[in-house]
Amino acid sequence: MWGLVFTCSFDPKSYHSESRKNKWSGEIMGWKCNRESFVCCRFSPLHHAALNGNLELISLLLESQAAVDIRDQKGMRPLHYAAWQGKAEPMKMLLKSGSSVNGQSDEGQIPLHLSAQHGHYDVSEMLLQHQSNPCIVDNAGKTPLDLACEFGRVGVVQLLLSSNMCAALLEPKKGDTTDPNGTSPLHLAAKNGHIDIIRLLIQAGIDINRQTKAGTALHEAALCGKTDAVRLLLESGINATVRNTYSQTALDIVYQFTATQASREIKQLLRDASAALQVRALKDYCNNYDLTSLNIKAGDVITCFCCTYITTWKSCSVSA
Repeated sequence: MWGLVFTCSFDPKSYHSESRKNKWSGEIMGWKCNRESFVCCRFSPLHHAALNGNLELISLLLESQAAVDIRDQKGMRPLHYAAWQGKAEPMKMLLKSGSSVNGQSDEGQIPLHLSAQHGHYDVSEMLLQHQSNPCIVDNAGKTPLDLACEFGRVGVVQLLLSSNMCAALLEPKKGDTTDPNGTSPLHLAAKNGHIDIIRLLIQAGIDINRQTKAGTALHEAALCGKTDAVRLLLESGINATVRNTYSQTALDIVYQFTATQASREIKQLLRDASAALQVRALKDYCNNYDLTSLNIKAGDVITCFCCTYITTWKSCSVSA
């Protein structure tokens, strides 16, 4: 798809003199009357230059008043291709020429979706600085943060979480316990076993028990055999007894759909968690004489996994 040629007869690498450069520029100016016509997939010279990071060609095309937001067959603008490839300098030139930072493709994606998905930190930062909206949802119901979490782009996730606009993405709409988009950043990170991103989301304050029709992030991690993700979610206080819209707990799903070594470990983790006792601390507690003891603040949820024969609980975890 990308091996397209534009409707011109020059080779950008072949000129070495000022006269050659002038001839090249003149030929580009000659496109002025028909620069909107493309070959094949409506892939313009500016699309091609942005995709390949050809700064000289981008400059000459923009000087000749090429349409900066021209769309190809999929509704992609040159800025989309520069973002996809993570090319900062072409991005600067296109943005300076007024390219739409929130222009959506036919799939509903803005350039930030592409830079986030592919982990291009500098380009994502540049787009945010130019008022790119990280809350825009594509046709699949995903935001740039969703894609960064799904593909394990830790740096970009940190960047997006530092944006005030992303705070709204960490919790479902008021009064709606089931996420309307059918996914969430935590679900996508858990499904793919991205432990560092799960930690970042929890630290940022995402509702760990947030639900979609498929259930919580625990359902996703358990179904996909992500043992470490299951363990981390349980240690962070996720409710293992939540049922999805099909009335299944995470343990039910593992029993029904999986039979791997990972699933056996996950079954044991979920069985232990289902038998755990959860209580909420009524007041602060701190033992300065025992560094291994739990320090508890009022309101913390304490999950106790194991009880001794004298009915004292051990193997506890605390979540705020």
